[in-house]
Amino acid sequence: MSVIIGQKEYFKGIGQIKFEGAESDNPFAFRYYDENRIVAGKSMKEHLRFAIAYWHSFCGDGADPFGPGTHHYPWDVASDARHRAADKADAAFEFITKMGAPYYCFHDVDAIDGHNDPKEFGDRVKFITDIFAKKQAESGVKLLWGTANLFSNERYMNGASTNPNFEVVAHAGAQLKGAIDATITLGGEGYVFWGGREGYMSLLNTDMKRERENFARMLHTCVEYARRNGFKGKFFIEPKPCEPTKHQYDYDAATVIGFLREFDLLSEFGLNLEVNHATLAGHTFAHECQVASDAGMLASIDANRGDTQNGWDTDQFPTDIYEWAEAMSIILKQGGLAGGGINFDAKRRRNSTDMADLFYAHIGGMDTIARSLLIAEKIAKHGEMDRLKAERYASFNSGKGADYAAGKLKLEDLYKIAIEVGEPAQISGKQEYLENLLGRFV
Repeated sequence: MSVIIGQKEYFKGIGQIKFEGAESDNPFAFRYYDENRIVAGKSMKEHLRFAIAYWHSFCGDGADPFGPGTHHYPWDVASDARHRAADKADAAFEFITKMGAPYYCFHDVDAIDGHNDPKEFGDRVKFITDIFAKKQAESGVKLLWGTANLFSNERYMNGASTNPNFEVVAHAGAQLKGAIDATITLGGEGYVFWGGREGYMSLLNTDMKRERENFARMLHTCVEYARRNGFKGKFFIEPKPCEPTKHQYDYDAATVIGFLREFDLLSEFGLNLEVNHATLAGHTFAHECQVASDAGMLASIDANRGDTQNGWDTDQFPTDIYEWAEAMSIILKQGGLAGGGINFDAKRRRNSTDMADLFYAHIGGMDTIARSLLIAEKIAKHGEMDRLKAERYASFNSGKGADYAAGKLKLEDLYKIAIEVGEPAQISGKQEYLENLLGRFV
């Protein structure tokens, strides 16, 4: 991949990030992410399918509820919205190609400023889509997925697809059409729905049944439109339990799978799991991965982490090798992500104000995940974890256990067997041994 520079170079003095190995002291080098290294039959690049997220990397200004932004971007100074978007695209594709990331992803309003007139905003999205298409052709970078931001505009304070006002629902549909059109034009491999305000603050004023039905209706409407207009990729839903709503309808992986099954959408969708959202739901990231994988729905990932001392979505870059080694073992076992990739829905800290910090953050995140992939491969080759897990459930592989698993036994049969076998022997789960085993590989 060649680095592409637009009208000006925004990240001066920083070249393309290369793999140098674990012993390197170069802060602008990968120690573990070697895109050409073969792991379990595929290159790291194919396994991980890294994507740079447009929103945090090129839009987020570091603002928080207690103070204004601290990240001031030289590509965000022009007075005209189209000019600013073009400058931002120059900066974005310079960064993406310097990182050597094969993909990027965006919300519509990340790419270009929103507008309350649907036609004007649609024209703006078409303008930036044309620029993105040229950038992709020049660089070889691909669009992993697109999406619409249906949570920031004040019209969506009561939801978008689930809003009690049909006129707001119509505006959501108009915005979704534009984002889907852009994704199709750019050859996006997926399209994500994240319902940040598709939920409620109080049940006192909420018809939850109708809102969930309307949410499903919009998903069906979008799928029909996209397929009719040539979209061949995968649709994703990203679970999150709350924030900004008190309760979000796509609470966690299990909830979303049940929702998709209830409304006959299961065949069109996979899950785009976010690490920090698992934390907010009271789960480990591995739990969410396992739930999704068991249902054949583990498709894509927002890579980040939360802070165990904070109860909100801090979106920090991933650094936890243990967390990712366990998750990558699940992903590797299912043969890789089903149609998606790994994007960095993560942001620099408010006081990380140097341009170089954006590189350090992504290098560290990519190396963490690449190293975890190597660990997962070692775990699989060693086989001890899989062997012990299989032995733990071996009683269901033969005899009466196999009959039960096949649905051949009635409740009366279980009663007779319990009398025959007497009190079962205790069998250790060996949790501490397995934790130590994981530690040995890490």
